[in-house]
Amino acid sequence: MVAASPPELAQCTHALREDLGWGLGVALRAYVKAAGAVMQRLPGGPRSYQVLTVAGRDRPRTQLALAAQLGVDRTVMTYLLDTLETAGLIVREQDPNDRRARHVVLTRKGTKLLTGIDRRLAQAEDHVLAPLGPDERATFRTLLQRIATHADTLDPSAYPCALAETAVGRGADRGVT
Repeated sequence: MVAASPPELAQCTHALREDLGWGLGVALRAYVKAAGAVMQRLPGGPRSYQVLTVAGRDRPRTQLALAAQLGVDRTVMTYLLDTLETAGLIVREQDPNDRRARHVVLTRKGTKLLTGIDRRLAQAEDHVLAPLGPDERATFRTLLQRIATHADTLDPSAYPCALAETAVGRGADRGVT
């Protein structure tokens, strides 16, 4: 393969600047790489981060509610929670209103880990969004959420996290289809 000369590279870059797919793909690849580095030692990876985030920020959630919200097969969720519990990051407490249900609650260790991951993820996002100023970042996030919400309305996913899992090549090993 012949390497592109600078004028050809400039032409290619100009053409790609108008290509939404190219821009989204490159930005997603940069984010996935940066976020993956942050979560590489978290047992269960990005899916565990999602569980910790929901369990840590919402009222205690049952295993079944977490599985439904995150689009994870409930059997897979059980294994994931077993891993997080073994690591001392969560506990499953009996629901006082339903002895068959368990609430997923972060431990002190889980809360500390989540806080650290959130801080490092913010740094990773800053790296990816470095070309934008603070106002542009806020505008970008608002516009992206509007696009994502609209796209999800047009073609709702039964598994809201499946696209992200598929994008990073992890859907098949986590029960996501």
